[in-house]
Amino acid sequence: MSDSKQNKLVTLSYQKSGVVTMQMIDKENKNGLTPEFVDALMHCLNEVKLNEEIKVLVMTGTSDIFCSGADLNTLVRLTKKELKPVDIVLSKMILDIPVPVIAAMEGHAIGGGFALGLCADMAILAEESRYGCSFMNMGFTPGMGITKLMEHYMTPAISQEMQYTGNFYQGKNLIGKTNFNYILPKAEVLEKANALADAMAEKPRQALSVLKRYHSMQRRQKFEETFTLETMMHELTFNQEEILKIIEQNYVRYK
Repeated sequence: MSDSKQNKLVTLSYQKSGVVTMQMIDKENKNGLTPEFVDALMHCLNEVKLNEEIKVLVMTGTSDIFCSGADLNTLVRLTKKELKPVDIVLSKMILDIPVPVIAAMEGHAIGGGFALGLCADMAILAEESRYGCSFMNMGFTPGMGITKLMEHYMTPAISQEMQYTGNFYQGKNLIGKTNFNYILPKAEVLEKANALADAMAEKPRQALSVLKRYHSMQRRQKFEETFTLETMMHELTFNQEEILKIIEQNYVRYK
């Protein structure tokens, strides 16, 4: 590593090759999408986007948790309309990174945390870790663009099953059923992500950027359409009084 910038929630580690690793390290809050955590992520993503020396971004969390989605306090405040949803911006920011993005999801990725990983151009799961779309467990419809983002890595049938049921799946149970680049033992996930990043970093940044824009075009267009529809569904489901009770009852169970 030639350079490293760190705060208490997210780190950026740079290699001379042009690879940068963004690691989420808020262990206290299980890499939950608290307002402070979202701000830290947005700051790092902006820095990556503006750095023309970067060729590849690798996103990862801790070995136990990639990202656990919105924290309980944030969900309660959203339900009471005390807070406007801003985590949707994170999905767009990752999709708009001008170079390839690899999500190395060693640890669990739940709800909005799973959505972040699905924004990447390539994603690697761990056989031992759990992945799921937990929104409906809390009583409201999925957000962060996940209703369409999921279909890049799995069929609409599997995607809808995960959304409707809210069930979590170990990576090993998704082998052969999805389009994730790799599903490996946890100890091998980051190593594989770095190997892919190194192979890409050997190429010119301009070529990587042009190819990224081409391959991501359809997903970015679908995301814009989905954002509007998900916002409408949230208006219908997110602000009912009963939803607050469901969130408070089920949050710990489904996290």
